[in-house]
Amino acid sequence: MKAKNCLIFGGSGQIGSFLIRKLTKNNIRVTVVTRNIHQKGLRIKTQGNAGYIDVKESNIYDKEKIEKLFSTADYCINLVGILYEKKRGNSFKNIHTIFPTLLSKLCKKYNLKHFIHLSALGINEAVDSNYAISKLEGEKNILDNFSKTTILRPSVVFSNSDNFSTQFMTILNRLPIFPLYYSGKTKFMPIHCSDLTNVIYHVLSKDANQQIIECVGPEILTFKEILEKLLKLIEKKRLLIPMPLIMAKLSAKFFQLMPKPLLTEDQLRLLKYDNISTGKYKTNSEIGVPSKLFFEDEVKKYSFMWKVGGQFSSEKYNFKKSDTES
Repeated sequence: MKAKNCLIFGGSGQIGSFLIRKLTKNNIRVTVVTRNIHQKGLRIKTQGNAGYIDVKESNIYDKEKIEKLFSTADYCINLVGILYEKKRGNSFKNIHTIFPTLLSKLCKKYNLKHFIHLSALGINEAVDSNYAISKLEGEKNILDNFSKTTILRPSVVFSNSDNFSTQFMTILNRLPIFPLYYSGKTKFMPIHCSDLTNVIYHVLSKDANQQIIECVGPEILTFKEILEKLLKLIEKKRLLIPMPLIMAKLSAKFFQLMPKPLLTEDQLRLLKYDNISTGKYKTNSEIGVPSKLFFEDEVKKYSFMWKVGGQFSSEKYNFKKSDTES
């Protein structure tokens, strides 16, 4: 039986690392495209079974080089996305609209079996967010161009290598006060990275014909509840104070000037909208791949890095006073 060949864009990030392990473990060959093969190539090759990973270097604007990769592919998965805009062409429109539109056209041209595109939950409602607008436009173009497409819309994705739980634990560890935007009432359904990759593998292996799937975790948590759980896990007490909107906007203006902004004005607008399943599309549970991993249980496994003593914290090793006495 001929092995399946999967072309992955954005495979060097958090989700890509989990996905490569999942696919190669199931005897699927992957070609991972990265912008800097010298910086990321060696690490990518360690993420899965030897002999099943090929790494190619290309940027998203090199159409000719990208097109050559499609001639041997059976499937294409696009994980490329940004949370804030940068210089040198890294705009929401380029990354979320123009690039996936190109991929969908190439999928059609080379008659691939399936195109899986990672989008985001809650973008239908966020009509004043440039991030959401670019995502929606990209989705529309993809579905218009290539019928054998599945778009996955995950809630916030977490793991020990994320930019969500780890970043918040770092901030909560350092600051005595943390602002609650919109009083911390925004709802999320955090999904663990391994649960999300299970969904991707299911769609690929079963050739699922759902055009849009909402990928959510097993629980609904408000932003305030997430912060409270993180504080509990790192054993810190901090003041969580609701921030007036005008102050939130001013802080966002300041933060977005940083090289890696903690918050931008566009992200602040996104926080107005709940990030939970809408009922308009099927969820991962409804297609037979329910999420099994709960936020607090999983974050607990790596939260010790933000505790006093780090990996040698007393709770991790269950030390008693008598154990340290001579």
